[in-house]
Amino acid sequence: MINKKETISIIGITIILALAFNLRVFVPRIFIYTLISLFLVIIINIAAKKISSYYLESEIEMDLWKIKRYGLLGVATTGIKHPDREFKHAFPAGIFIPIITAALSIGYFIWMACFTFNVKAKIYRAAKRHGLYSFSEMTEYHIGLIAASGIVANLLFAVLGYFAGFDLFTKLNIYYAFFNIIPLSDLDGNKIYFGSIIIWSFLASIVLIALAYAFLVV
Repeated sequence: MINKKETISIIGITIILALAFNLRVFVPRIFIYTLISLFLVIIINIAAKKISSYYLESEIEMDLWKIKRYGLLGVATTGIKHPDREFKHAFPAGIFIPIITAALSIGYFIWMACFTFNVKAKIYRAAKRHGLYSFSEMTEYHIGLIAASGIVANLLFAVLGYFAGFDLFTKLNIYYAFFNIIPLSDLDGNKIYFGSIIIWSFLASIVLIALAYAFLVV
């Protein structure tokens, strides 16, 4: 389900985020607990998206969040490519933005949305006669559903973690859902937003309520 490239990326990001969360005070025992919790949070999110993509007759491959162009006007808004606004090499934002935010805030603010995913529709038999095959169509709505499943999974496991008494695991699930619901670049939040603004609004409301609860109660 998760290939070698994805596994390496997941492990790398997990270590980076765990170090960021323990930037102020490094305690080996707490670091290991944070490391395990973050790994589970990320795996839960990715597994949910891979399962939902399977049922939507497609496959997804996770990739680090990369920024390929800069500026407010791009292909999405103008329909015109601007080579002068594109980086020569894609900036690995999924690696550096968590480090930058953690360093600037001394560990008080850590960006957690580090992955994007690419969707490929599976080939299915369209008709037995003549041996015809076709690609199932993947719309923005379908892609949005896949992205939303990861958010839902993190929220559900946050509830389970709360009742099981794992406060850190609960908070990390909520934080991860919050950063991934932000409609930015090619992140999950943007996929959900353009797939269905109703689903995005509903999930964003729940995530914000959960976030407030995590700060005030958990």
